[in-house]
Amino acid sequence: MTVNEQQEARIAGGLLRPVLPALLLVGASLVSGCNNKAVSASSAAMPPLPVSVIQIEPTDVGIASEWVGTMDGFVNAQIQPQASGYLIRQLYREGSEVAKDQVLFEIDPRPFQAVLDQAEGQLGQAKAQLALAQINVKRDTPLTEAHAIARSQLDNEVQQQAQAEANVKTAEAAVETAKLNLSFCQVRSLISGVAGQATVQVGNLVNPQSVLTSVSQLNPIKVYFSISDSEYLALTNQASTSSGDLLKAAANVPLTLTLSNGEAYPAKGHIAFVDRQVNSQTGAIRIAAAFPNPNNILRPGQFGRVKANTEIRHNAVLVPQAAVVEFQGQQQVYTVTSDNKVHINTVALGPQYGSDWVINNGLPANARVIVDNLQKLREGAPVSPQVIALQPGLAPSGPQAAGR
Repeated sequence: MTVNEQQEARIAGGLLRPVLPALLLVGASLVSGCNNKAVSASSAAMPPLPVSVIQIEPTDVGIASEWVGTMDGFVNAQIQPQASGYLIRQLYREGSEVAKDQVLFEIDPRPFQAVLDQAEGQLGQAKAQLALAQINVKRDTPLTEAHAIARSQLDNEVQQQAQAEANVKTAEAAVETAKLNLSFCQVRSLISGVAGQATVQVGNLVNPQSVLTSVSQLNPIKVYFSISDSEYLALTNQASTSSGDLLKAAANVPLTLTLSNGEAYPAKGHIAFVDRQVNSQTGAIRIAAAFPNPNNILRPGQFGRVKANTEIRHNAVLVPQAAVVEFQGQQQVYTVTSDNKVHINTVALGPQYGSDWVINNGLPANARVIVDNLQKLREGAPVSPQVIALQPGLAPSGPQAAGR
């Protein structure tokens, strides 16, 4: 290439350098404008988001309180012998039901049988002496009247007869005592219930201080729990009694029991015992509830949660728990306005009622509450609401419920 050709090439390159960036900027602007138009067209064409809503209807609900309870037998009896001796037999199966007066253990009866035999022999001697005294009195009475014998002799015989009668009564009492002691060799249950594990074994020497086993009456069963002073007053008011006696109005306060596995016990209970005073250290009062237990499913020592309505709240506003979201420490509920747009309400939650929350304030009484697709919503967003039926305390159901 000649010198002239090189100079012409440099001039042409210098002219092209400012032209290329300008062309690139023009092309980028054209592409960006097309994309913005496409996004705007896409946003304008997006339909309102379908959501499921429930119509709030204020209702009267019972606000419940719940306490942890411990179960115990309605009656608990420790089985102790009334006689001392060696245990020779156990006549019940541990953990089984036993009836009142059923023999549970047997103590060696031979020493007591010997005492009974001796007492019966002494009774026979006393009766023989009484018979002899009666014969003497009967024989000498006419002789005394005929002055054949001295009057003093008859008086002595009458006194001997009286002493013999006293000896017979003493001997009879000894026999009864010996029979009673012999019967104590059979250790019986004083109540009907479920017998526990034997604490002594056959062959052990027992005495009246020994505890052989325990029997508990389990139907009904007691559940002990403690409530605060204010809760006790609320229960008393709920019973609606002018006397303020919670025991007399126990039927007006039905109790429910939730077992440790989370299942609700099918039978309702009632208050069976209220302690005489409030514990000054804890500020609580002890209460016992009685629950039917026909199949002995509930056992002493189990734990459960006792629940009772302590307040009736009128015109309460309820929303499902799934409709309440937390944002920066505040509880929010999404509602639909009259023009089908989303409005976010900051609410104050009250107590829980089933699977619902009681709303204290922050929510209109006739609001339409959104129960699904909450993560996709924002303030003012258009929605297509579909009203679904919802019973108090139940989770929402419907075609959109699965999309929460």
